[in-house]
Amino acid sequence: MKIERLLSSGLAFVAGMALGTPAWALTGVQIGPSGRSYASTVVQCALHPVDGMAPVIQAGLYNPKKNASAPVSLNGQSVATVTFLSPDTELWLANGLNAVVVTLDRRTADSYSFDASSGQQNYCIPDTSGNNKAGGTIEYAASQKSYATMAPGCAFNSRTGRAQPYVNLFDNGTYLLNVSVNNVPLTQLSTSRRSTPVFLAPGLNVISAANGGASTDYYVRDGGDGACTLP
Repeated sequence: MKIERLLSSGLAFVAGMALGTPAWALTGVQIGPSGRSYASTVVQCALHPVDGMAPVIQAGLYNPKKNASAPVSLNGQSVATVTFLSPDTELWLANGLNAVVVTLDRRTADSYSFDASSGQQNYCIPDTSGNNKAGGTIEYAASQKSYATMAPGCAFNSRTGRAQPYVNLFDNGTYLLNVSVNNVPLTQLSTSRRSTPVFLAPGLNVISAANGGASTDYYVRDGGDGACTLP
């Protein structure tokens, strides 16, 4: 699995097929054997409100009747109950194999299997072991095209109207770098703009700096609870 594809498209890879043989819909969902429930076809990487970037899928009722109701469980633990008025729910996956079950009635339950395995602690966090952390203050990307400060500072974020932790990202040459944070485009770095502050959300944040199709630099920063106190 190439981490470039994971973070640029927001999709990890096609998830394991449901236990049983669901039909594949044309809208990015798989329909369960009963024809009454569905789940995502792929594992996505999205921003969890506390943990930062994490793997997630959706599951729920397919064309539900007005009185429909079904408990949804993840790895044996009840997560939510979906209904006609609220037909789907997000499921944040654990690292490794995950089992999702939508129980439609006493005799009918659709099961889905998703693989969120990775060599990292978090499936959505790229491997940055090739980066060079110089003296514990600056981290250079393996490509040497960019570098970032390591210890977050604290500053007022005009976009959110509050103080947030941040790090600075720098262009380490004359490259054109498209910068994103947690899959959201932020800015471009070039000879006319050599650096940018990157504000951090709660939990683990993924910062990327793409030099077209030639290379993509990654940095991982922990934003804590996403808040800080100005000096």
